[in-house]
Amino acid sequence: MKKYIVILLLFNAFFAKSQNVSLIDVHFEEDSITHIVIDPEGLYAERWDTLAQPIFWKSIMNLSSDTCVINNAMSREVLGYVQRIKWQQQTEEEKKSFKDSIRLNFCLEHETKIYVTVGKKDFYLIEEVIPSISRAIGIFQDNKVDPWFAQAILLIESPGKLKYSSTGAFGSFQLMKSVARSFGLTVNRYVDERKDFDKSAFAASQLIKTVCVPNARRILCKKDIDPSGDELWFKLLVLHIYHAGAKNVEGLLEQLNEPLEGMSLIQWMWRNEWGNFKNASQNYSQVAIAAMLCLQDIVLKDCNFIFPCENQYKSF
Repeated sequence: MKKYIVILLLFNAFFAKSQNVSLIDVHFEEDSITHIVIDPEGLYAERWDTLAQPIFWKSIMNLSSDTCVINNAMSREVLGYVQRIKWQQQTEEEKKSFKDSIRLNFCLEHETKIYVTVGKKDFYLIEEVIPSISRAIGIFQDNKVDPWFAQAILLIESPGKLKYSSTGAFGSFQLMKSVARSFGLTVNRYVDERKDFDKSAFAASQLIKTVCVPNARRILCKKDIDPSGDELWFKLLVLHIYHAGAKNVEGLLEQLNEPLEGMSLIQWMWRNEWGNFKNASQNYSQVAIAAMLCLQDIVLKDCNFIFPCENQYKSF
């Protein structure tokens, strides 16, 4: 692992009416290269780092793929560990019996979902994403879109690599073909501009700016909720729309019996399903929070010094 020096912390707000946004200037000591990342201080201030789900996913991101974590699907309480190869060698009936024994041992209801989650340290290559975060911050800011979204997406969508998803999404920002084309990218049998980082980053920022944020506001307005747009919970809601689509998020929130906002709303989304808003969608913001926390750990581990410096950052 590379050694970092953190030399810059505080910049002025990205938005005229928003709170101050802290950035970290990350210096690679051995090659004198510097990159900027966003300091997730708000997650700590609002105690998102203390929630069971982000804590669980953070542990998964630091766990090798040869180990599986047995956990309560709803609470993400860790119930034990099993070697991946031993788990895979079992028949479906044996796996069912094993989960039944876990429920019995922990006095859980028969309907309690038990997940066996593989360690994903080999997938979440957080350190390798740092240079691309710095690059994307400028692209998002130039398009007047909060770069917080760029960092969150890059940390969890195909981090440090270019891969196709099972649904056909591709590139650092995992854009679907239709979405990429709608924002000017060429995607055909000969050319796929989703692999072009800058073009993909701009398309993702446009998607957030023209689709995700407006729909998040519209959906909340129906519940008589009017956020400023700078709240962390609102950004997490926007991330859910980026991943699952406005239709699925709107359908989910229509199931609310009473208006919720803030952390309570996001936690409610983690526990409920609607349409195609299922397990992967529930996990999306949980994983984003965990990845931000992992990034903070990586950057601050082995720091030589931290030097605060105020610098003017372009506001919109």
